Amino acid sequence: MGSYVPSTPAERQEMLNAIGMKDYRDLYHDVPQSMILNRALDIPSGMSELEVGRAVASLAEKNKRFSTILRGAGAYDHYIPSIVKYIPAKEEFLTAYTPYQAEISQGVLQSIFEYQTMICELTGMDVSNASVYDGATAAGEAAAMCKDRKRTVTLISAAAHPDVINTVRTYCYGSGTELRVVPVKNGKTDPDALREMLVDEVASFYLQQPNFFGQLEDAEAIGKLVHEAGAMYIMGCNPIALAIMKTPRDCGADIAVGEGQPLGMPLSYGGPYLGYMTTTTKHMRRLPGRIVGETVDSKGQRAYVLSLQAREQHIRREKASSNICSNQALCALTAGAYMAAMGPRGMAEAARQSMAKAHYLADGLCRIPGVSLKHEGPFFNEFVTVLPCGDKALEALESAGILGGLPVEGGLLWCATEKVSKAELDRSVQIVKEVLAK
Repeated sequence: MGSYVPSTPAERQEMLNAIGMKDYRDLYHDVPQSMILNRALDIPSGMSELEVGRAVASLAEKNKRFSTILRGAGAYDHYIPSIVKYIPAKEEFLTAYTPYQAEISQGVLQSIFEYQTMICELTGMDVSNASVYDGATAAGEAAAMCKDRKRTVTLISAAAHPDVINTVRTYCYGSGTELRVVPVKNGKTDPDALREMLVDEVASFYLQQPNFFGQLEDAEAIGKLVHEAGAMYIMGCNPIALAIMKTPRDCGADIAVGEGQPLGMPLSYGGPYLGYMTTTTKHMRRLPGRIVGETVDSKGQRAYVLSLQAREQHIRREKASSNICSNQALCALTAGAYMAAMGPRGMAEAARQSMAKAHYLADGLCRIPGVSLKHEGPFFNEFVTVLPCGDKALEALESAGILGGLPVEGGLLWCATEKVSKAELDRSVQIVKEVLAK
């Protein structure tokens, strides 16, 4: 609360007198005396704003900050236009609560509606909710959407992000659903194994595109396999990649989800982020969370309202398929501002540059003797290299202010975005080359 005092001592005493009490301690007369602390807390005295600033700055200096980032694995260092940081910081958005009262919440409701609209355009789907907590949560919620009485098995590709797999597993455990993991072959989902595992009790299959190893899956062919088995098809997609790739709708997906962090959110040591969720009209009423719709008011003017709110999450919880009632409104606003500021061409350019620079980095690394790609398939902005002395290479890069690839089974997972320059890529390759030459 800082120095904010909502009432004066006299006003507080007046309130106590009104309820027949002399002191605020009288409010705790039912609490055993042994549980009451009758001394001051053993904490340091308060500091001035200047002193707090110095203390926090001193702590921040202990953090390791990298000038060049060549690591992704679910969180990506993209360029963020300055206006994207400015708009969500405005007080009327930053302090806004749930817009239940549409009459006084049109600005927030419109921002959510615009976000939903752009996410639908990006994924090709018909309807979007106003986001959930993160991409892994979105995957778990999507799997819960697909469960019914006869189909209680969820399939997920082993090429999905490990955190997504674990989150979906937790959701399945809580709802009494069985999770089965489809194995990987050559860095991609094994279609033959998937075909065998698509038995009658399977409700859905989750595919990540691009997958955790950076590989581009044959999403259309996999979608046909899933639908032939009568199951629902969930795709988890990188939203930046969607600017130049086929939409999940074009690949046959019933539900498209993903991590929205690349849409204008800084890395921020892991959050807050948001998970986007979209689906077709057919499955709209299964979509958890908040949905904003457009209507007209009593004067016939355009207005925005919370739609489809009288659902199990609120009034019939014993029948609920989800406990998501909230959203990441400020993060959704940020994502909406980013998509509006970048536009289709700007996002496509960011995607193309990310892809081109990742391939440039891969080519440079693979020219070093002993370094090779672990998987030969097409990739977007991430790839895995087999690299001897990987630990030493990462240490040398770190000493130069470069965050190198993520150690994964069998190699290092590298990433490049539009932010990294050709000179930085060349410098990184040269450092690795020098390490391996020793």
